[in-house]
Amino acid sequence: MPRPLPTRTPLVDTFGRVHTSLRLSVTDRCNIRCFYCMPAEGVRFLPRADILSFEEISRFVRVVAAMGVSRIRLTGGEPLVRTELSTLVAMLRDIDGVEEIALTTNGMLLGQQADGLKRAGLDRLNISLDTLDATKFERIARRSGFDQVLEGIDAAIAAGFENVRLNALAIRGETEDEIVPLVVFATSRGLVMRFIEYMPLDADGAWQHDQVLAGEVIRETIERELGPLVPVERSESSQPAVDYEFVDGRGRVGFINPVSEPFCGACDRLRLTAEGQVRNCLFSTTESDARSLLRGGASDEELEQLVRDSIQKKKPGHGIDDQTFLRPQRAMYQIGG
Repeated sequence: MPRPLPTRTPLVDTFGRVHTSLRLSVTDRCNIRCFYCMPAEGVRFLPRADILSFEEISRFVRVVAAMGVSRIRLTGGEPLVRTELSTLVAMLRDIDGVEEIALTTNGMLLGQQADGLKRAGLDRLNISLDTLDATKFERIARRSGFDQVLEGIDAAIAAGFENVRLNALAIRGETEDEIVPLVVFATSRGLVMRFIEYMPLDADGAWQHDQVLAGEVIRETIERELGPLVPVERSESSQPAVDYEFVDGRGRVGFINPVSEPFCGACDRLRLTAEGQVRNCLFSTTESDARSLLRGGASDEELEQLVRDSIQKKKPGHGIDDQTFLRPQRAMYQIGG
């Protein structure tokens, strides 16, 4: 086992934001084709040789953990299509400074993997669930698999995960009638339901601002149909979700509103794509090549400097509503959610 790196100066950008969270994509591949993330057909995935190995990922995490990055979220594509993902979870669990490992998944393969992931040391799960209608699921995902998602949710609960969140993308004209049923479904199982505003990261480039179903509108719908909500104090000031709970105690609902209420001022996240590119923002138009250092014999200090240089170039916000906003050239599945 590698010796822990000595503690380094925290990873701080020019706006004073301290970075303690890493979104780590392990693959660009996925077993469905949601229209807000991927093309329906003809996707050209990265060659296997271009994807970082578990050992390369672990080395990168060990370096950034020494700079104070303590929370890791595994993403994709669909991370569970990466073979033996629980092995990576166990490797990350052993890194000094890593306090939490989470996973975002569409849930379709969770039925077979939930137990192994829990044993390996995974702490938290976010499971995508945009609808409770199988027909609408196929229209959004452009593939079948609704029943497997529900089985995956049940498997996560059975495996003993205590912090399972269900994530629904909110799209005007598409998901309004899903709001109440999803909240009822989640709270009846002791899960947190979260709604995420539709962002301009679809592969087809078809996103329009008027398709954004604002979190405030969703909250008003929930209160009108299910009863009053009260805000919950954030456990971390940098967390993207604003959580509420029902006055009667039946459960919690969260809202992630990057379009209507940007939370960039408290952002503490950096990203590593599946092929080893460091991004300082989900909407960044530039990347820093960590893979070439990882495979080129560079020292940990050189890798650290690349990450610091990337964070120093981080902008104050994503600028979606700015007239100068430029969409990233890559879609969500290529970046990592």
